[in-house]
Formats: sequence, structure tokens, C-alpha cells
Amino acid sequence: MTIDRIFIAFMTLCGLFNALVLVLFPESREFRVPPYLWVIIAMVIFEGAAYARSRGAPGTMIAMDSRVIGFLIAIVLTLGGPYVAGMPLARLL
Repeated sequence: MTIDRIFIAFMTLCGLFNALVLVLFPESREFRVPPYLWVIIAMVIFEGAAYARSRGAPGTMIAMDSRVIGFLIAIVLTLGGPYVAGMPLARLL
């Protein structure tokens, strides 16, 4: 399995986890760091771990298109989960 597919799977899990936290603990959206930044923090942690593991060797870093796809999937899941549960989107942003 390539690092790109692992990254997309990781971002899917992060989006689902963020949605679960927002549904179970609605007051968490009032935290100092907004929920959409939680996704970026997870991306930075994954990027750092991938870089540390392979020392930035060619072919071992995440491609830009996979970064964008992973980010969009995580944001859609983060905002879509609470929306499906009945929370208005305006309160999440």
C-alpha cells in the first residue's frame, strides 16, 4: 500500500473521529482551535511522521493531489457528520 493511500485512509478516519467528537460533545466546537483546524493539525502530524520515517527520500512523501483529496474528505466528514445528526452548519464554522 502506498503512502498516498495510507494518508487518505488516515484522513478519512480523522474526519470521522472529528465528526464523532462534535456530535457527542457539541461544546467542543467552542474550543479555541476550530474543528477545521483539527484536520490541518492531523495532516501536519502525519506529514512529520512520514518525513521522519523516510527522511524525505524521493517517492516516499505524499503527493499534492493526495493531500488535497485527503483534506477535502476530512473536511466533508467533519462538517457532514454533525449536519446529518441535526446540527446547523453555521454553528460549526
